[in-house]
Amino acid sequence: MHQPHTMTIANELNLLPNQVDATVGLLQGGASVPFIARYRKEATGSLDETVIVQIRDRLVQLEALEKRRETILDALQEQGNLTEDLRRRIARAETLAKLEDLYLPFRPKRRTRAGIAREKGLEPLARLLLQQKPETRPAEEAQAFLDGEKGVSCGADALAGARDIIAEWVSENVEIRASLRTLFMHKGILKSNVIKGKEAEAVQYRDYYEWEESVKSAPSHRILATRRGEREGFLNVRMVVNTQEALAVIDSTCVTGNGEASQQVREAGRDAYKRLLAPSLESELKQWAKERADKEAIRVFADNLRHLLMAPPLGNKRLMAIDPGFRTGCKVVCLDGQGKLLQSDTVYPHSGKQSAATAAKRLMALVNEYQVQAIAVGNGTAGRETQSFVRALPLPENVQVIMTDESGASVYSASQLAREEFPDEDVTVRGAISIGRRLMDPLAELVKIDPKSIGVGQYQHDVDQKQLKQGLDDVVMSCVNAVGVEVNTASAQLLAYVSGLGPQLARNLIGCRDENGPFRSRRELKKVPRLGAKAFEQAAGFLRIRGGDNPLDASAVHPESYGIVEAMAKDLGCGLTDLIGNETRCRQIDLSRYVDRYVGLPTLKDIQAELAKPGRDPRDSFEPFAFADGVQSMEDLAPGMKLPGIVTNVTVFGAFVDIGVHRDGLVHLSELADRFVKDAREVVHVHQQVMVTVLEVDLERKRISLSMKKSAHEAPGT
Repeated sequence: MHQPHTMTIANELNLLPNQVDATVGLLQGGASVPFIARYRKEATGSLDETVIVQIRDRLVQLEALEKRRETILDALQEQGNLTEDLRRRIARAETLAKLEDLYLPFRPKRRTRAGIAREKGLEPLARLLLQQKPETRPAEEAQAFLDGEKGVSCGADALAGARDIIAEWVSENVEIRASLRTLFMHKGILKSNVIKGKEAEAVQYRDYYEWEESVKSAPSHRILATRRGEREGFLNVRMVVNTQEALAVIDSTCVTGNGEASQQVREAGRDAYKRLLAPSLESELKQWAKERADKEAIRVFADNLRHLLMAPPLGNKRLMAIDPGFRTGCKVVCLDGQGKLLQSDTVYPHSGKQSAATAAKRLMALVNEYQVQAIAVGNGTAGRETQSFVRALPLPENVQVIMTDESGASVYSASQLAREEFPDEDVTVRGAISIGRRLMDPLAELVKIDPKSIGVGQYQHDVDQKQLKQGLDDVVMSCVNAVGVEVNTASAQLLAYVSGLGPQLARNLIGCRDENGPFRSRRELKKVPRLGAKAFEQAAGFLRIRGGDNPLDASAVHPESYGIVEAMAKDLGCGLTDLIGNETRCRQIDLSRYVDRYVGLPTLKDIQAELAKPGRDPRDSFEPFAFADGVQSMEDLAPGMKLPGIVTNVTVFGAFVDIGVHRDGLVHLSELADRFVKDAREVVHVHQQVMVTVLEVDLERKRISLSMKKSAHEAPGT
């Protein structure tokens, strides 16, 4: 028998029910997404992380829907309004909107116009009018309901009250609401205009002073931008449909004739739409558009974050890192191959010839003293000028000077974590250390910073914060586990993202490491306080112990499969050390010999690939990059220039590229390629090196327009 919601999820995602069953069971048993994707392929049919996350998130939605269904049923039962027909309709409701529509007539209400009319005894009149008999004369029928004590002094008052009751019935009609909801979602129009008198203050929203487009096709950034403008009091934003189309929906359901009673019902329908339905459905549409925009913005943010975290590491080299500045000078640190601080200083290369000469002498002394192999220069204020200064020094030929993205370094330097790591250093030293370490290993350093502060998203403060955190945490965990973590050198922040650990177990592991020395085997991890069998199962395959007692501990082979590898080595007539890393021998393994009821070919193929290249880093090799010489500010730019750049952010409308002038340029979606591009991620990703052509430079608005089209590169006269 399948688990609850299995068939729904399987049908929606086009999966086999058994795949969904197995995945849900593993998730509910505490397994992480990376663990399921890597080590439980036989159970799930080799589902990847993306699909597993979709199953997890949809399961949460369906469970929330079921919980609301139960709450509504309990409320109706308590009210005495739960009929068998209503129970069946509620059981069949597939969305929260349909559930709420069914419950709406029975939901406890504040005192409404319809409620007041009922108190006046006008419901029978409303029911009579709703029958719409041709012979009914509303004005005459209304006379029977006059009651001065109840405030019904004339026929007009009675009919108005009856229409209020009918209007409420119309607004609570499930079919009408469903039809209008479809109309709003398919034909809704987003309208935005600037609030009168706010034109000067709202200049950043100039594009939306008089804006109109289909809600259905409006991109997420415009939805979020107009919402922000509305929230800040600069824009008036509406989401509306053609009124006549909406009224036609109501009339086709409620109005059955042309008599006087039908005219009263038609009038009540118009009141229902204007006063009740339109505001309600507009709010729904705004929420729907917001949720859709949030989802897209978070998806783009998460994709950018993944590329940034998986940027190629320089590796364990002796580094000099420089956090540049003009007036306050450049903070300089020297780090060993493991990122340990050896020395810090401040130099002033931009404060006159004498200071520059002194700075040059000091930097060369540090390079020689600490045998520096590479120099990282932050890309913030004075970054290009500092890079040029350093590159002009008589450095050894093997020393690379590398511009390094410093987004988020200031956030880290002022954090509690940075204070704990470097209690005796000020924020400028901590910031320079972070710049150097992120060049060595971007992933290991960036996990110390709140992903929202890294600078690769848009409108991150406007989207649903819970969903944003979940999405970004998923990405960080995915990246950390894909790369693997060296147990004996990793920080608590890095270990916390390992499958099965979390912050507390990470701290316990480091405490055990500090007290007893480096771990010699994965098996010793079981001695870590509170790291039980389940946590060990989840974490062990992603933790690396290089130079330990068992060579498999440095690989991604899970300890539960060590017996299989030992059998492979025995069958090949060699030892473990002769098999691991020997691609020729690994190709000779007959995987079919090791298939059993628990382990299938997907896992065995993973083991074979891992044995051939044990502990392989999935990240690309580091490639040095240099901006164009002589181009350091926007004033140095001119249309037609061809320049190298680094993609810093990808959005739904294009990509931002750093060309070394302290202001990123925008390559609009239409300028990314010589073909039609629907999604920028088809062409570019964060940290990608690209060649661009300058199209336009707007110094007043500090905007740079760029192109990646080959036709722009090859334009005559450029």
